Amino acid sequence: MKPEQIAEILIIASRAFDAAMRRLNPIALAEIRKSLLVHLDPLQEARRFMSDDGLDGGDQKVRAGLLLACDFLQHAIRNFADEEDLQAAYISALRAARKHCRALSALYPLCGTFPEVDRYFLEPGVDAPLPPPDKSYEGETGMTHVGLSGHPHERGGYSLYIPENYTPDHTWPLVVALHGGYSHGRDFVWTWLAEARSRGFVVFAPTSQAMTWSIANVDFDGELLSRHLEQLCSRVHIDRSRILLTGMSDGGTFALALGLSGSCAYPAIAPVSSALPPVDLHCVKGKRILWVHGAQDWIFPAKRTVQSCRYLLQAGADIKLEMIEDLSHAYPREANAVILDWFGISPIR
Repeated sequence: MKPEQIAEILIIASRAFDAAMRRLNPIALAEIRKSLLVHLDPLQEARRFMSDDGLDGGDQKVRAGLLLACDFLQHAIRNFADEEDLQAAYISALRAARKHCRALSALYPLCGTFPEVDRYFLEPGVDAPLPPPDKSYEGETGMTHVGLSGHPHERGGYSLYIPENYTPDHTWPLVVALHGGYSHGRDFVWTWLAEARSRGFVVFAPTSQAMTWSIANVDFDGELLSRHLEQLCSRVHIDRSRILLTGMSDGGTFALALGLSGSCAYPAIAPVSSALPPVDLHCVKGKRILWVHGAQDWIFPAKRTVQSCRYLLQAGADIKLEMIEDLSHAYPREANAVILDWFGISPIR
């Protein structure tokens, strides 16, 4: 079996896992799990070839990346909703998603080796990443993870993606992406990578200090986030007039809490599958908001979201609601393009 065949098997399984998370709904977990399990046999066969030195060609770094991605993907699929109790099954699906993100971390360095992997980390219809800059940049680009004490998994840090074609000759848009409750910026950053590589913007994915964002005390996480953001702006040439604040679930709720505070300078907010926190409506006037929500959301009912948008509109917000009929409480990756088009980060080609 050739390395490119292994890579193709991994990408097919990874796309299937993406589709599973898009469909995530407690009542459909058994059906979703069944659709994933069919990918185990090809993954196991690929793993056997690599373990038995049956992999034809390729250097050791490539081999190690493929092995790691294969192991994480198998773990993710085997443990997806592998519980009888519905609540426990849902939690196990979320935990499985973290293993999928580890697989993506192993696959991403292989973009330059396998075209199929490269295309996976690009928007649909985009065949190649943005071309390199005319002038070389000696600073660090690509994906980095920062912990408060140097440990990349520690809470309170952040994950950062700087496009490989970055140059400080001009300013760059920034997407601040806030993870959902009990998640991590190290995982959520992958939600925006394909668009960042395709359109050319920086992704900053901080991690809450506790297991979810300090919605009731915005300053607790907000002040640390602001310090991280200032450090980023001192390192990367960010266009401060083009900073988008977005987030999923609790992350979207915290984005609203932070973005609608009187002292906040974020020009646009895009909550996804979120709820309206207690906010001072006197600070809402003129704020640009695109709210993306699922009509089938079982945690934050759609009717409540519609009413919240009415409150914000009456208070003077420039708000648009994008209701997705088949979406439950999950992240719709296809909405990234809608959000970016609304914000004004257009496809380069």
